[in-house]
Parts: sequence; C-alpha cells; structure tokens
Amino acid sequence: MNLAAKYRTSGFVKRRIIYTLKQTRLLFSSNDVFVGNPASQKQRHHLRKTGQDHLSTEERLADAVTPLWRLTYEEQLVLKQRRQERILNKLTKYLSHDFPSAPRRLSVLPILPSPVLEGYRNKSTFSIRNGIDGNPKTVGFYIGSFREGNVICVNGDHLLNMPEKHKLVARCYQDFIRLSPLEPCLEFSDGGHWREMTVRTNAEGHTLVIVYFHPQTLSPEEVEVYKADLVDYFVRGPGSVCQLHSLFFQETVMTRCTHEQSPYQLLYGQQHIYEEVLSFKFRISPEAFFQVNQAAAEVLYGTVRDLCVPNHSDAGGETQPGGTLLDVCCGTGAIGITTSRRVDRIIGIELIEQAVKDARFNAALNNALNCEFIPGKAEVVLPRLISQLSSKRGCPVMAVVNPARAGLHHKVVRALRHQPAIRRLVYISCKPEGEAMRNFRELCCAANPQKKLRGEPFSPTLAVPVDMFPHTPHCELVLLFER
Repeated sequence: MNLAAKYRTSGFVKRRIIYTLKQTRLLFSSNDVFVGNPASQKQRHHLRKTGQDHLSTEERLADAVTPLWRLTYEEQLVLKQRRQERILNKLTKYLSHDFPSAPRRLSVLPILPSPVLEGYRNKSTFSIRNGIDGNPKTVGFYIGSFREGNVICVNGDHLLNMPEKHKLVARCYQDFIRLSPLEPCLEFSDGGHWREMTVRTNAEGHTLVIVYFHPQTLSPEEVEVYKADLVDYFVRGPGSVCQLHSLFFQETVMTRCTHEQSPYQLLYGQQHIYEEVLSFKFRISPEAFFQVNQAAAEVLYGTVRDLCVPNHSDAGGETQPGGTLLDVCCGTGAIGITTSRRVDRIIGIELIEQAVKDARFNAALNNALNCEFIPGKAEVVLPRLISQLSSKRGCPVMAVVNPARAGLHHKVVRALRHQPAIRRLVYISCKPEGEAMRNFRELCCAANPQKKLRGEPFSPTLAVPVDMFPHTPHCELVLLFER
C-alpha cells in the first residue's frame, strides 16, 4: 500500500485533515496573496515545526516534495484555480488605476488538468547525504534544516510524482557508491567524490543518467578507473537492470557547471534520447530544458498554440498559415516548432547555446523549415530584430514569451511594447505572483516616458491555468495579451 492510500485509510484521519489544512494555508501564502488567512512568519515557522513532530520521515519528505498529496486531485485543482484567480485579481486592481474604465475582472478559464497524476516526472535529481541511519552514502532527497544542522537524506520510493524507473536507478546508484572505496562529496571543503545524479526518461522509458563527480586531488588516470567501475556496474553488473540508454559523467569542482564549463562525458550508450509532443519529435541532450511532465506539456503547448495563432481553415479544411511568431526564451524550440504549421515564419531567441543547437536540430528533424533560432540575450537580440520586422509592413507578428522565474528583462518588455505590429502576445509563467507581475504591469500600463515605456499598451484578455505538477501547489499560467 502506498503512502497516500495508507493515509486515506488511516485511523488518524481527523488529525491528518487538520494538519493538511494548516499546511495548505501556508503553502498557498505568497507575499500578500493567500488562499487561507495570513499568518506571520513566526506563526508559519511554528506551525511547520510543531505540525511535523508526529510525522514519519517519509511523510515529511512527501510534504516537502508533493505538499498536496493528502488531497484528492479535484481538491488540488480547486485550490490552484482559486490561487490563480486571486493573483489575476491583483493584476486587474493595478491596471484599474491607469484605466478606470478597464474590466474589473479578467476572464480565467477552468484549470486544465494533467492527463497523468502519478509518476509523471521525466527528470529527477537525487542528492547524497547522511540517511536516517547515519550512512553518508544515502541517495534521495533532503529534509530538515541546514541552519539547525538536522538535514538528512530520505529515499524517495514513496513519492507520487516519481516514476518507478527513476526510483530503480536511484537505488542502484546508492548500491554502487556504497560498494565504491571513494567517499561521497557532501561538502566541497570536506573532500569526497561522488555527488548527485540526474535521471531523465522519455515516454518510451528510454533512460539518460548523469553522474556528477568531484575529482579533488585524483589524477586523470585515477578518475578513469572509477569511470570504468561506474560503466561496469550499470552495463554489466547489478545496475544493468536499469537498462540505461545513456550514461554521462561530469567532473566539476563547482555546485553547478554547464557543458561549456565542464563537458558531459558520454561513458556508454546514445548521445541523446528523444521525446514526442503533439506528434513532433524532440532531441533531449543532458542539460536541455524540457517540461518535466510530457503528457501535460501536450496540453500546455496545444493551449499556447491556439492562443498564439487560432486555427483558421480555408474552404477545403486546410490550415492557412500567416505572419511571424517570435518565440522569446525558446529553449529547445518546442513552442515554435509545434506552432510552425500555422505561421509563415518562426523566430526563436535563446541564451543557452546548446539549447539553440538542439532547437535547430529539432526543426530539421520535424521538417520545420520556416524556423530560425538565434542565440543571445533576448534584451540584446530582440530590439534589433524588432526593427527589421518593422520594415515589413502588413506582416502580422505574434509573440510568445516563456521566461524563467526572474521574468523578462525590462528591455525585452520595452521592445515588445514598442512594436506596433505585435497585436497578440502570450506569456507563460510558472510564478505569476513574482517578477512576472512586474512584466504584466509594464506591458499594460499607460505610456511612461520616464521608464521609456512607449507605444499602445496591451490588455490581458484571457488566462488559462495548466496543471503541470499534480500533488504540488504549482501550475503554469498562460496569459493572453491583446491590443
């Protein structure tokens, strides 16, 4: 019986329900946006601390990774819907100061659910630290507080969002490092070598693994010996049960390294795995961004495609493409490529060089010959690109932006706003109450010469929440702006 089923049949249902309600109130509080009544920081800390005293380590980890696991999925969707509505009400209040005649409420469609509820993650990163038994070679996820010095690593086999293949690889990696004479690298200053591990899978179950390693004072020849041990374990030894398609190794003396800083070394198998979304195929390299829930990604990208370019057909039923779509922060090109059959031209902009290479490969793989991908900072590339597009009169321009949590650079917002040909803009945000809210306001506020915000403002006309992360408080918000 899994943890969720055990919980729902527990004799302590009343106590658990009270605890869940307390936790839910805390999880959905963000600055001044609350689902429940606000509590002070001290009160929230007290509730977290006292509320977990009676919980097992498995329950504490489930609360940290999948905080809504005690609720039915329908209850989770209600909470997420309410939260998005509260956030968007905040936006309309901001805009009402500039435009008193603007609608007081933004149209928010019902949240689109994830087609898959359990084992949906296609990427997991496992850490190493002392386990509950004190063994420093324990692979899993952290619970506890570094400030209080009580952090331990807990096995994640019970987590609802984790696929069985990821759990199997984690168990095998733990077995391997326990057999190895090398110590784990818990703190860089304390020595040790074996670090975390990332597992990536696709819908077919193909598995790509990256093992991170700190060489410390080992010679290159010595490192080669341990790389060979790793291959032997996962290809010919007990780890062969994992049936890996790719095994990568990265030597790094930093917390995080890009491929350019320290190349991913392919020790075994294929250089890439592939994933399909909306009948388009995409190459996944070790550090390439891809949505962690493939089934829900189809819902998200289909929604974005329909909002960017509504599907218009001629009398014969054929879709009529037209215009240019700017895909800002395009990653490996998924949004642009899945929309490519509805427009004349796709122009993607992406900071990470490897992602641009993947995007170009993916466009060729899908015969999307109208796609162009440009490397560089969006705030540098976009203004120059906008000036080129401005010279092509009569060509409709749509834009989609999918930035990181930090939101768009203010120069990108200015460039989008200053281009009168852009009449339709779709913004995808995983954290709309954060820096994205600043972007929303700058796109929609009255012209402000002091802030160099010129041009006709956009208006938010439709919002669609998409649940990409069941059992967590998070979802993606797709917001359509028009002018």
